Amino acid sequence: MERTYIDIYCERIEPGLWAEPLNAITNLAFIIAAFLLIRMILRSDPAIRRDPALWVLTGLVFVIGISSGLFHTFATRWALLMDVIPIAFFILIYTWYAIRRFAAAPAWVCALGVAGVLGLAMAVPPLTGFRGGSYVAALTALVVIGGFLKFGPKHAGGTALLMAAAIFAVSLTFRTVDAPICAAVPIGTHFMWHLLNGCVLFIVVRALVLFGRRV
Repeated sequence: MERTYIDIYCERIEPGLWAEPLNAITNLAFIIAAFLLIRMILRSDPAIRRDPALWVLTGLVFVIGISSGLFHTFATRWALLMDVIPIAFFILIYTWYAIRRFAAAPAWVCALGVAGVLGLAMAVPPLTGFRGGSYVAALTALVVIGGFLKFGPKHAGGTALLMAAAIFAVSLTFRTVDAPICAAVPIGTHFMWHLLNGCVLFIVVRALVLFGRRV
Protein backbone atom coordinates (compact mmCIF):
# COMPACT_ATOMS: atom_id res chain seq x y z
CA MET A 1 0.00 0.00 0.00
CA GLU A 2 1.28 3.46 -0.86
CA ARG A 3 2.43 5.42 2.18
CA THR A 4 0.15 8.41 2.76
CA TYR A 5 2.07 9.94 5.63
CA ILE A 6 5.54 11.44 6.00
CA ASP A 7 7.90 9.26 7.99
CA ILE A 8 11.26 10.98 8.49
CA TYR A 9 11.87 10.58 12.23
CA CYS A 10 12.75 7.50 14.24
CA GLU A 11 9.82 7.61 16.65
CA ARG A 12 7.19 7.22 13.92
CA ILE A 13 6.76 3.63 12.75
CA GLU A 14 3.12 3.79 11.63
CA PRO A 15 0.40 6.28 10.65
CA GLY A 16 -1.75 7.91 13.30
CA LEU A 17 -2.04 11.17 15.20
CA TRP A 18 -0.16 9.83 18.22
CA ALA A 19 2.48 7.77 16.45
CA GLU A 20 5.07 10.36 17.58
CA PRO A 21 4.01 11.16 21.16
CA LEU A 22 7.35 12.54 22.37
CA ASN A 23 7.95 14.53 19.19
CA ALA A 24 4.44 15.98 19.48
CA ILE A 25 4.29 16.76 23.19
CA THR A 26 7.74 18.32 23.44
CA ASN A 27 6.56 21.16 21.20
CA LEU A 28 5.14 22.54 24.44
CA ALA A 29 8.67 23.89 24.96
CA PHE A 30 7.96 26.55 22.31
CA ILE A 31 4.56 27.39 23.80
CA ILE A 32 6.09 27.81 27.26
CA ALA A 33 8.89 29.95 25.82
CA ALA A 34 6.33 32.17 24.08
CA PHE A 35 4.32 32.70 27.27
CA LEU A 36 7.47 33.49 29.27
CA LEU A 37 8.42 36.07 26.64
CA ILE A 38 4.93 37.58 26.70
CA ARG A 39 5.14 37.95 30.48
CA MET A 40 8.59 39.49 30.17
CA ILE A 41 7.48 42.01 27.54
CA LEU A 42 4.37 42.99 29.50
CA ARG A 43 6.51 43.64 32.58
CA SER A 44 8.93 45.84 30.64
CA ASP A 45 8.79 49.57 30.04
CA PRO A 46 6.17 51.05 27.65
CA ALA A 47 8.58 51.35 24.71
CA ILE A 48 9.26 47.63 24.81
CA ARG A 49 5.58 46.78 25.26
CA ARG A 50 4.79 48.78 22.11
CA ASP A 51 7.61 47.25 20.03
CA PRO A 52 5.98 45.33 17.14
CA ALA A 53 9.17 43.39 16.30
CA LEU A 54 9.18 41.73 19.71
CA TRP A 55 5.53 40.74 19.40
CA VAL A 56 6.04 39.35 15.90
CA LEU A 57 9.00 37.22 17.00
CA THR A 58 7.21 36.04 20.13
CA GLY A 59 4.15 35.20 18.06
CA LEU A 60 6.31 33.17 15.70
CA VAL A 61 7.73 31.19 18.63
CA PHE A 62 4.16 30.28 19.59
CA VAL A 63 3.24 29.43 15.98
CA ILE A 64 6.35 27.24 15.64
CA GLY A 65 5.17 25.19 18.60
CA ILE A 66 1.68 24.76 17.16
CA SER A 67 2.77 24.06 13.59
CA SER A 68 5.50 21.60 14.59
CA GLY A 69 2.96 19.82 16.76
CA LEU A 70 0.64 19.55 13.77
CA PHE A 71 3.39 18.03 11.65
CA HIS A 72 4.34 15.44 14.25
CA THR A 73 0.71 14.38 14.57
CA PHE A 74 -0.75 14.61 11.06
CA ALA A 75 2.56 13.95 9.22
CA THR A 76 1.27 15.30 5.90
CA ARG A 77 2.77 17.63 3.28
CA TRP A 78 0.60 20.57 4.30
CA ALA A 79 1.64 20.04 7.93
CA LEU A 80 5.30 19.90 6.86
CA LEU A 81 4.93 23.28 5.15
CA MET A 82 3.26 24.70 8.24
CA ASP A 83 6.21 23.39 10.23
CA VAL A 84 9.07 24.84 8.18
CA ILE A 85 7.63 28.19 7.03
CA PRO A 86 7.30 29.85 10.47
CA ILE A 87 10.82 28.68 11.34
CA ALA A 88 12.20 30.23 8.16
CA PHE A 89 10.40 33.50 8.86
CA PHE A 90 11.72 33.59 12.41
CA ILE A 91 15.32 33.01 11.32
CA LEU A 92 15.24 35.72 8.65
CA ILE A 93 13.35 38.30 10.71
CA TYR A 94 15.54 37.72 13.75
CA THR A 95 18.69 38.04 11.67
CA TRP A 96 17.54 41.45 10.45
CA TYR A 97 16.72 42.76 13.92
CA ALA A 98 19.79 41.27 15.59
CA ILE A 99 22.07 43.10 13.14
CA ARG A 100 19.94 46.25 13.20
CA ARG A 101 19.52 46.64 16.93
CA PHE A 102 22.54 44.99 18.49
CA ALA A 103 25.05 46.47 16.03
CA ALA A 104 23.03 49.58 15.03
CA ALA A 105 23.82 48.67 11.43
CA PRO A 106 22.22 50.40 8.44
CA ALA A 107 19.41 48.69 6.58
CA TRP A 108 21.63 47.60 3.68
CA VAL A 109 23.92 45.68 6.04
CA CYS A 110 20.89 43.97 7.59
CA ALA A 111 19.65 43.07 4.11
CA LEU A 112 23.04 41.56 3.23
CA GLY A 113 22.95 39.53 6.42
CA VAL A 114 19.48 38.20 5.67
CA ALA A 115 20.48 37.41 2.07
CA GLY A 116 23.59 35.60 3.31
CA VAL A 117 21.59 33.44 5.72
CA LEU A 118 18.99 32.66 3.06
CA GLY A 119 21.65 31.82 0.47
CA LEU A 120 23.54 29.54 2.87
CA ALA A 121 20.32 27.80 3.89
CA MET A 122 19.53 27.08 0.24
CA ALA A 123 23.08 26.01 -0.68
CA VAL A 124 24.09 23.66 2.14
CA PRO A 125 21.51 20.83 1.71
CA PRO A 126 22.12 20.17 -2.02
CA LEU A 127 25.89 20.54 -1.64
CA THR A 128 26.25 18.29 1.38
CA GLY A 129 23.22 16.00 1.22
CA PHE A 130 22.63 16.90 4.88
CA ARG A 131 18.85 16.99 5.41
CA GLY A 132 19.13 19.50 8.24
CA GLY A 133 21.72 21.53 6.38
CA SER A 134 19.52 24.60 6.09
CA TYR A 135 19.82 25.03 9.86
CA VAL A 136 23.58 25.42 9.48
CA ALA A 137 22.77 28.93 8.23
CA ALA A 138 20.99 29.79 11.49
CA LEU A 139 23.87 28.38 13.54
CA THR A 140 26.39 30.32 11.46
CA ALA A 141 24.42 33.55 11.93
CA LEU A 142 24.35 33.07 15.70
CA VAL A 143 28.09 32.43 15.84
CA VAL A 144 29.06 35.27 13.49
CA ILE A 145 26.77 37.93 14.97
CA GLY A 146 27.34 36.75 18.53
CA GLY A 147 31.11 36.57 18.04
CA PHE A 148 31.21 40.05 16.51
CA LEU A 149 29.21 41.53 19.38
CA LYS A 150 31.16 39.66 22.05
CA PHE A 151 34.67 40.40 20.82
CA GLY A 152 34.06 43.63 18.89
CA PRO A 153 31.95 46.26 20.61
CA LYS A 154 31.62 44.07 23.74
CA HIS A 155 27.84 44.18 23.42
CA ALA A 156 25.87 42.27 26.08
CA GLY A 157 23.83 40.55 23.37
CA GLY A 158 26.94 38.75 22.14
CA THR A 159 27.12 36.44 25.14
CA ALA A 160 23.44 35.55 24.79
CA LEU A 161 23.75 34.73 21.10
CA LEU A 162 26.87 32.61 21.61
CA MET A 163 25.11 30.74 24.42
CA ALA A 164 22.17 30.15 22.09
CA ALA A 165 24.59 28.98 19.38
CA ALA A 166 26.16 26.43 21.73
CA ILE A 167 22.76 25.02 22.71
CA PHE A 168 21.64 25.03 19.08
CA ALA A 169 24.74 23.07 18.03
CA VAL A 170 23.83 20.36 20.55
CA SER A 171 20.22 20.51 19.40
CA LEU A 172 21.22 20.10 15.75
CA THR A 173 23.37 17.12 16.73
CA PHE A 174 20.37 15.41 18.34
CA ARG A 175 18.32 16.10 15.21
CA THR A 176 21.07 14.67 13.00
CA VAL A 177 21.63 11.43 14.90
CA ASP A 178 17.91 10.63 15.20
CA ALA A 179 17.95 8.26 12.22
CA PRO A 180 21.45 6.72 12.56
CA ILE A 181 20.90 5.56 16.16
CA CYS A 182 17.26 4.59 15.67
CA ALA A 183 17.92 0.86 16.02
CA ALA A 184 19.59 1.41 19.39
CA VAL A 185 17.23 4.16 20.62
CA PRO A 186 13.73 3.40 19.27
CA ILE A 187 12.21 6.63 20.59
CA GLY A 188 14.79 8.60 18.64
CA THR A 189 16.38 11.90 19.67
CA HIS A 190 14.30 14.40 17.71
CA PHE A 191 12.32 15.35 20.81
CA MET A 192 15.51 16.88 22.23
CA TRP A 193 15.58 19.17 19.19
CA HIS A 194 12.28 20.63 20.39
CA LEU A 195 13.24 20.94 24.05
CA LEU A 196 16.56 22.62 23.35
CA ASN A 197 15.24 24.87 20.60
CA GLY A 198 12.53 26.13 22.91
CA CYS A 199 15.41 27.35 25.09
CA VAL A 200 17.27 28.77 22.08
CA LEU A 201 14.33 30.84 20.88
CA PHE A 202 13.64 32.11 24.39
CA ILE A 203 17.27 33.17 24.82
CA VAL A 204 17.54 35.04 21.53
CA VAL A 205 14.24 36.92 21.84
CA ARG A 206 14.97 37.68 25.50
CA ALA A 207 18.31 39.17 24.41
CA LEU A 208 16.47 41.43 21.99
CA VAL A 209 14.08 42.52 24.75
CA LEU A 210 16.91 43.29 27.17
CA PHE A 211 19.66 44.57 24.91
CA GLY A 212 18.08 45.56 21.60
CA ARG A 213 18.01 49.22 20.76
CA ARG A 214 15.30 50.52 18.48
CA VAL A 215 16.90 52.27 15.48
